[in-house]
Amino acid sequence: MTYTIVVQNAAKGITIPNPKELKQWAKTALKGKISSAEVTLRIVDKNESRELNHTYRKKNKPTNVLSFPFDMPKDIDMDIPILGDIAICAEIVAKEAAEQNKPEKAHWAHMVIHGILHLLGFDHENDQDADIMEQEETVILNSLGFPDPYKINEKVKHHE
Repeated sequence: MTYTIVVQNAAKGITIPNPKELKQWAKTALKGKISSAEVTLRIVDKNESRELNHTYRKKNKPTNVLSFPFDMPKDIDMDIPILGDIAICAEIVAKEAAEQNKPEKAHWAHMVIHGILHLLGFDHENDQDADIMEQEETVILNSLGFPDPYKINEKVKHHE
């Protein structure tokens, strides 16, 4: 298994987890699902999050996490295929963790794993898919020592 996780921090002056932790959470989410992948985790501020959300989802507000799967052209053979990019808004993650009374590190891990699962094709467009994705998130988070993010506060919502 070869996973290349690139961390870009564009949210200067905002506290984020150690990049080694971010990478470990991403690799744990990938393990057993895909043998090799390259993923970029970009930590953004509210302005960049809002711009991305507006451009790609037509929602003019920042959000916690956005995933951008890469559609690899069939005629390109790479040793480590590019899976895609994830943009996580540091300010939104901190705000949500406080509102939901969660440890910030646990919410960061959840957002990384949530983003990776979207890159792998999971979604929450309907209740059945949401249940499958939430169960997978919980299993991965538990394996990392984090609690079920949906039991801490039953009012937890997905990114809008």
